[in-house]
Amino acid sequence: MELVVGLTGGIGSGKSAAADEFARLGAALVDTDAIAHELTGPGGAAVPEIKRLFGSELIDATGAMDRKRMRDLVFADPAAKRRLESVLHPMIRVESQRRIAAVFAGRTAPYVIHVVPLLVESAGYRERFGRVLVVDCPEALQIARVRRRSGLAEEEVRRIIASQIQRESRLAAADDVIDNSGTIAAMQQKVRQLHEKYLVLAAV
Repeated sequence: MELVVGLTGGIGSGKSAAADEFARLGAALVDTDAIAHELTGPGGAAVPEIKRLFGSELIDATGAMDRKRMRDLVFADPAAKRRLESVLHPMIRVESQRRIAAVFAGRTAPYVIHVVPLLVESAGYRERFGRVLVVDCPEALQIARVRRRSGLAEEEVRRIIASQIQRESRLAAADDVIDNSGTIAAMQQKVRQLHEKYLVLAAV
C-alpha cells in the first residue's frame, strides 16, 4: 500500500530529529516547514502575494518574507494569521501532494514520512494519512530545547506553545507515539522499531 505517515508534535518536541532518523533508515521525507521556507524564501512563489497582502515592509532585503516581523504580526493579530495561512496552506498542500506522488510513482522509498506541525489542526487530516505519529515530551523540556536552539525568551516560547493545539488533543489523535523525553539514542531506537512496523504495513 502507499503508506503516508503524518508526523507531528509541539515545538521543541524533536519532530525534526525523529524525521531525520526515519529518512536515514530509508523513508522518504516530505516536510511542510521546509516547503514553507522555500515558498517564502528569496524568489519564493508565495512572496508576491505576501507582499501584496501585507506590504513591502514584510519583505526583507533578500526578497524573502521577514520571518521575525511576520511572526510578531501573526501573534498579535489573528486576522493576519488567517490571511497568511490562506496564502501558504493551499500552496504547501499542493506541493506536498506533488512530492508524495513522485515518491510512489518512482518507487524511491517504501513509505513517506510527512512532517506537518499543525497536522491535528488541519481539516480532513484522517483521510490523508495512513498513520498519525506524534513525537511528544513534557512542556518544560519543550521550553528548554527551544530556548537553547533559538535564544527566545521563555515567555515567547510559552506563547508559541499556547498557540498550538493542546498536547492532550494531539496525543488523542495519535496512532503511534514517540516519547522523546530521554536521550537521542532512545528516540532513535523507537524510530527503528516504528520503521520496521511501517515497512510491514507498506508491504500489505
